[in-house]
Amino acid sequence: MKKILLLLTVLAAMTFTALQAKEELKKAEAEKMTAKAVYDRMVEVLSDSWYLSEEKAQVDTTGAHKNKMIAHLVGDDEAIGTRYKVIGRGATLEEVLLPDTMKSMVTMYHCNSYTNCTQLKATHYCAKQNQPEFILNLEETTADKIVFDCDMSTELCNSAEDHIHKMIFELSDEEDHLKASYLAWKDKKLRDKHSIYHFDRM
Repeated sequence: MKKILLLLTVLAAMTFTALQAKEELKKAEAEKMTAKAVYDRMVEVLSDSWYLSEEKAQVDTTGAHKNKMIAHLVGDDEAIGTRYKVIGRGATLEEVLLPDTMKSMVTMYHCNSYTNCTQLKATHYCAKQNQPEFILNLEETTADKIVFDCDMSTELCNSAEDHIHKMIFELSDEEDHLKASYLAWKDKKLRDKHSIYHFDRM
């Protein structure tokens, strides 16, 4: 009995140490994040097809998944909810959100210069029929949370027009679960309703 307890104690200690090491690695990675490192990480972990998670997993949202144009996709692990692929010989990551629906949208992520990447940018081709431009927020970005802010040097981001003003991508469950938040802005303030979705890797 003592041997079993000792073995269980050792296994628990090893598990804790492994988890602690993983967290320390994530912290170290976050501290040395650069625009190019974030782009490379997005390419590495997002390049895949993802389906809209089941209803009970759609937490901390404002109900965008219930929209009649996409509600049939929720929980269907054979229907693509979003997909990412690299195009332009590695220079751009293409996101197609809710493909083959009336809510289909595309976002392109790319460095300001592929050979000397000092800024990660994005353009979101929205169902709101506008195209807000974004810049990576390195201060808020971590290994498992990637944040883009609307580029305030552009006219749309400074306007009262309804547009997506912030994008947040959060990874969990060994990087097989993705929460994608597209936060809406109108009359120069955040709206009450946003496009927030949970996805699982296919």
